Amino acid sequence: MARTTGHPPASRLVGLDNRRRQCAACGGQAPADYRARRNVVTLNGVVALKVQVRVCHREGCPLRQKAIRAEEEGLWVLPEHEFGLDVIALIGALRHQEKRSVPAIHAALRARDVPISERSVSNLLERYDALLAPRSLDPARLQAVTRRLGRVVLALSGLVPEAGNAVLWVARDCLSSEVLAAWSLPEARAGELVEQLQTLVRALEVPVVGVVSDGQDPVVRAVTAALPDVPHQLRPSHGRFDAACPPSIAGTACEPEPGASENLSKSSEAPGPPENHWRAPLCMAFGLGRDLLPELIEFGASWASPGP
Repeated sequence: MARTTGHPPASRLVGLDNRRRQCAACGGQAPADYRARRNVVTLNGVVALKVQVRVCHREGCPLRQKAIRAEEEGLWVLPEHEFGLDVIALIGALRHQEKRSVPAIHAALRARDVPISERSVSNLLERYDALLAPRSLDPARLQAVTRRLGRVVLALSGLVPEAGNAVLWVARDCLSSEVLAAWSLPEARAGELVEQLQTLVRALEVPVVGVVSDGQDPVVRAVTAALPDVPHQLRPSHGRFDAACPPSIAGTACEPEPGASENLSKSSEAPGPPENHWRAPLCMAFGLGRDLLPELIEFGASWASPGP
């Protein structure tokens, strides 16, 4: 049945900033025009996201007046969705690995106090299946998504649901905010991510000029094999939600985001970068072109600076 009540208020606030100040199409300045507020239902409560939005105002630019949203928004939630990726990953695992029915999945989520209706469970299960459908890698679809900007900056991440043993790997284009592909692979078969990523890259007509990831070991190996000459920026772990931490095969533990327990009046702050990861933004600057070089050099220097 459909939900008859509204979602509870958000328990914490997370601010997401856009790391690119230039327009992805024309290279001109894209001012930070506003912050978009949206609530996302995760397995551990409702989170209020304040997403920085930049807009290019240059005449003749293909992206003129188009919102350029913070890259990390896609790690939390898919476009036009109110439930987080951790919820989608768990629903898919309960259905396909534990063979539970939709009413049983709904009951399991309600037992965790997740405010969701049975109809929403069905809709999210359809979305999960669509993400993993073979037609999602159709070259025509991928080219239609990426041709306009002429290049792709890939964001790769893995989500470990609480049920089953399969990791949901998601590949997203940071420039268009579109999900390009997704794969469900058990941790023991994470090596297959190399072949999957190579298939995705071959289906694109435009070059991949950069990769952003949380540094999971399977992702690093896949990027090294499939895109050896492409700059790979290792993003500090953002502690998105406990149920969707990086896989254990990455060799890193899942830690809660600093400030995760703060109330809605305070913004969460991302932890500092891992040692030696300060070079990644500088490498990304050279890969993305001369127009972005000064900004990313400054960003890399500030990232490398020790905290107070």
